[in-house]
Amino acid sequence: MPRSARPGTRRGPAPGDAVILIGLGLGALGLLLWAASAFSRASVASIKALLAWIVALGGLALATMLLLTGRGASAVAAGVFLGPLAWSWWQEAQGKARGQPPGQIRRGKMDRAEALDVLGLADPVSDADVRAAWVQLMRVAHPDGGGSHGLAARVNQARDVLLKGR
Repeated sequence: MPRSARPGTRRGPAPGDAVILIGLGLGALGLLLWAASAFSRASVASIKALLAWIVALGGLALATMLLLTGRGASAVAAGVFLGPLAWSWWQEAQGKARGQPPGQIRRGKMDRAEALDVLGLADPVSDADVRAAWVQLMRVAHPDGGGSHGLAARVNQARDVLLKGR
């Protein structure tokens, strides 16, 4: 008699296991829906910060795994090569590389030289050049494109300074 045909032996999961698996699946689905909702409301800066933390924790976990498996030299070498890059990313995220807090935009009256700098232009400049640079920058500076209201206002101000000066 084959082994699976013996009386009293069961194949597959127990009847109660299906209820547990369905419950776990519904819990995972609820968690994913909650995460998607939070992601849709989050700002670009907070998403970048979250991704930076995930990468940092992943790197620490990898370094720990390498150390625990006897590959300490590999962990140290990776730290030596990737450490400066990670530090520069961290400094940029903190706004120290630019000398201002992240998300802070200079306010106040803008002169022509600053307007040219904001739009990435140099004199002499035509109205068409100003409008083309403005369109290109607004794609990334506008809040719908991942920018902020302050940044979009600054780009608009630069355009206005250059076009009204004519």
